[in-house]
Amino acid sequence: MTFDKNPFPSGDADRHALWEMLVRRDIDAFIGQDWSMVEHDFIAESFFGMHAHFLANADAWRLQFPRLEVYRDEWLRQAKETAATEFAEPLREALFRVTNLRDIDVDGDRAVLHKKFDGSVAKADGSVDRLKWQTLYFCRKVEGSWKIAGFVGYMPYPLGA
Repeated sequence: MTFDKNPFPSGDADRHALWEMLVRRDIDAFIGQDWSMVEHDFIAESFFGMHAHFLANADAWRLQFPRLEVYRDEWLRQAKETAATEFAEPLREALFRVTNLRDIDVDGDRAVLHKKFDGSVAKADGSVDRLKWQTLYFCRKVEGSWKIAGFVGYMPYPLGA
């Protein structure tokens, strides 16, 4: 199996499209530090994101991204920081390897996606970047296209750990 193969066949159109948006396009845009590749994947006027700060206690989770612009700025900051890091392996392949988006609940024009990051990416200096968190995305189909309405991100994986 190729490292970036969509696990959902094109016949499962909704899940296939959601995976393409939240895995392939997200990884490619992030590596390229190109927000324009993903900016139209959001419902900008009502978007919000919660930051769980890798804590299992939901009382500690915060509305850190009350507007899309706030999330965009953090996304770009992280992308720039990642681009400045020297890795000992191809980053794109490594990000696909540590990303799992197989649990997607679709009901009509709504979807909840369970995206998990679980693995390490080797750095050139011999250290590793450990990715071990998960995000719940809330999506809605708008005029025939799936869009991100919001998320609860940076939760520990597994939750309760």
